[in-house]
Amino acid sequence: MARSRSTKPEAGSEPIEETILDIDVTSEMEASFLEYAYSVIYSRALPDARDGLKPVQRRILYMMAEMGLRPDRGHVKSQRVVGEVMGKLHPHGDTAIYDALVRMAQPFSMRLSLIDGHGNFGSLDNGPAAPRYTEARLAKAALLMTDSLDEDVVDTVPNYDNQLTQPEVLPAQYPNLLVNGAAGIAVGMATNMAPHNLVETIAAARHLIDHPDAELEELMRFVPGPDLPSGGRIIGLEGVRDAYRTGRGSFKMRATTRIENVTSRRKGIVVTELPYQVGPEKVAEKLRDAVQAKKVQGITDYQDLTDRHHGLRLVLTVKSGYDPEAVLQQLYRHTPLEESFGINNVALVEGQPRTLGLKQLLEVFVDHRITVVRRRTEYRLRKRLDRLHLVEGLLLAIVDIDEVIQIVRSSDDAESARTRLMGVFDLTHVQAEYILELRLRRLTKFSQIELEGERDELRAEIERLQEILGSDEVLRRLVSDELAAVAAEHGTPRRTVLLEAAEQPVAAAGGSLEVADEPCGVLLTGTGLIARVAGEGPLLREGPRGSHDMVVSDVATTTRSEVGVVTDLGRVLRLNVVDLPSLAPTAGAPSLAGGTRLSDLIDLGKDEKPLALIRLAEADVARGGAIALGTRQGVVKRVQLDFPRTDGFEIIALKDGDRVVGAVDLEEDADLDLVFVTSDAQLLHFPSSGVRPQGRGAGGVAGIKLTAGAHVVSFGVIDVTRQADVVTVAGSSGTLPVLQTGSLKVSAFTEYPAKGRATGGVRCHRFLRGEDVLIGAWVVPHPARASSEAGQPIELPEPTGRRDGSGTPVAVPIAAVG
Repeated sequence: MARSRSTKPEAGSEPIEETILDIDVTSEMEASFLEYAYSVIYSRALPDARDGLKPVQRRILYMMAEMGLRPDRGHVKSQRVVGEVMGKLHPHGDTAIYDALVRMAQPFSMRLSLIDGHGNFGSLDNGPAAPRYTEARLAKAALLMTDSLDEDVVDTVPNYDNQLTQPEVLPAQYPNLLVNGAAGIAVGMATNMAPHNLVETIAAARHLIDHPDAELEELMRFVPGPDLPSGGRIIGLEGVRDAYRTGRGSFKMRATTRIENVTSRRKGIVVTELPYQVGPEKVAEKLRDAVQAKKVQGITDYQDLTDRHHGLRLVLTVKSGYDPEAVLQQLYRHTPLEESFGINNVALVEGQPRTLGLKQLLEVFVDHRITVVRRRTEYRLRKRLDRLHLVEGLLLAIVDIDEVIQIVRSSDDAESARTRLMGVFDLTHVQAEYILELRLRRLTKFSQIELEGERDELRAEIERLQEILGSDEVLRRLVSDELAAVAAEHGTPRRTVLLEAAEQPVAAAGGSLEVADEPCGVLLTGTGLIARVAGEGPLLREGPRGSHDMVVSDVATTTRSEVGVVTDLGRVLRLNVVDLPSLAPTAGAPSLAGGTRLSDLIDLGKDEKPLALIRLAEADVARGGAIALGTRQGVVKRVQLDFPRTDGFEIIALKDGDRVVGAVDLEEDADLDLVFVTSDAQLLHFPSSGVRPQGRGAGGVAGIKLTAGAHVVSFGVIDVTRQADVVTVAGSSGTLPVLQTGSLKVSAFTEYPAKGRATGGVRCHRFLRGEDVLIGAWVVPHPARASSEAGQPIELPEPTGRRDGSGTPVAVPIAAVG
């Protein structure tokens, strides 16, 4: 209620009337808190689901675009950007603006940085320099967010004092909310979204454009999981699936590590990638606390060897007698080398906060992008129609330009001249006004030719724009094509490895850190991944069911043994099996997604390629096993499994220009044939018993007789008692093999008769016109499976009955067959 009272005035002044309002405190607090909560939710903390930006981020990008801070221009002081944004669009303090600008410039925070920063923009453990010391400009990806703003593609709203306007949302040519993620705390709600790979999210968006009723499982074929800026590994994908389905879920992030020899006698754990938003100093602090509390045992030293040239490198030295793999499991449990990420996909949709799954996020973006492209097309159509209207009027006037000049000269003023032109030439007011403002130099004959050409171009462009607006299918196809162009220009390979489940947990506190010496198998894939899997026998021979990779070599061994990697330079490099990531055995065969890159475990020379795995265990030596090698120049060699204990050694003396093309294990007394396939499509196989063993320093014996200019494409071993396939791909010698797909043929191995060693073999592929060489050949147990360089499966036809038949074209180059 309101009450009035008079107060005692000063001398010579009138009485002052005061009004006091009695207000209920509860109602006032509720109203004020709701107003505050509304402001935080809609104006600060939550991103818009269309462009994935919070208001402060959107205002920074828009103002930098207005300032002309493009990637091809120089940097300006960050303080200048902050001042412009604060003074014109965002009156909430310079600290909040600069913090948002810094985050958009940090490559470890954003999967696709929007700001190109120059100077100290901070690290995971330290903050950035003051804005007066740093400089900034838009990154190339930011142009995709602000493109076409001048073509009425989005609505504009007033700024805080109604003197300027700003876009309500940015056009956003890619799904920024999924690509860069978001984090924010509002009142009563929060958002925490993980970054994703640009190419994968665009592929899912394009699939949704073509199939609006697509199920979540279809979209997850394109977006299998987050792709974090820091790389690392994601352990357990069930929480990711929950988040994609409901908008909420969690997953574990794990550092990328490998076991290395840090000294001649000690091994160490080398960390090259940390979980998202985890810095080296945080790891060091938690590690020190865990060691002092005796939660982690076996670590003697910690070194941070990170630099600008080699990137992150943390080295943890392991005590002698401790198994590095078991120590690593302890580190995962008690240090930030393994962290959890809780997904909470809350974003603004039509002004309301909503929790969105993967499909809903993509639908909002696709709808926004279709609206933007439609409005842009309508704007361009209006502009071209207006220009065509002027050009047609000018062409009418130029036909009889003398009369136009006479009308203008004889008119009393511009208004009468305009009226007479409209009457004589049947022009509109706009056309007549344009003619009156025409410069005399436009009246030449050449200008008329230019105008006629411009008229034709405008009509064609108008027809194309009307076609886009007249067909929803054409419009959606245009949006899809533009997304594909963005992915091609700005896409990068995936950084984060996705694993369905973690390795076996470490033993309980007080238990042994030793890994038991149990039977296992080591698998090498066509894309260079290597891993070990518990078990033996058929599990190793079957190959991965449903995998997008091929097992090209496998050996049965034990956990605490060693295996060798044979390279094309005739070297064997030792590898400890316990150092390999362990895959959990599954029904049928293991998934190889958890493997590690072989190049991360061994030191290969320049242009040196790994070929196959061999056994080096003492038990294999005692059984009398051997290795067979085949070279590019047709040499074959058999060498016994009795090698030195050095990390690397040679097992064949190669001639100049020669290379090993294949290496295989030979069981003693096994009924095996050695197989050569040459570039001129000759196949030769003969019993392995026909090659006598030689020492490591020998150069081998003649394996196959080569014609002039030919070389060996493939060498392998086949058990003649089992069914096998011969896969050959023919192409042209004038084109690089990686650039041509060739013609493919699959035939049964039984079609090829055996011949003696050092003979020429029989023809295995008939060349078509334009073909003169085999660019690939494999002899593998039936059924053969193939994959591309990217690990994608390639369908193979059924074996033909002709050994010298021609092939059929394939869509993509074949990289591996297994």
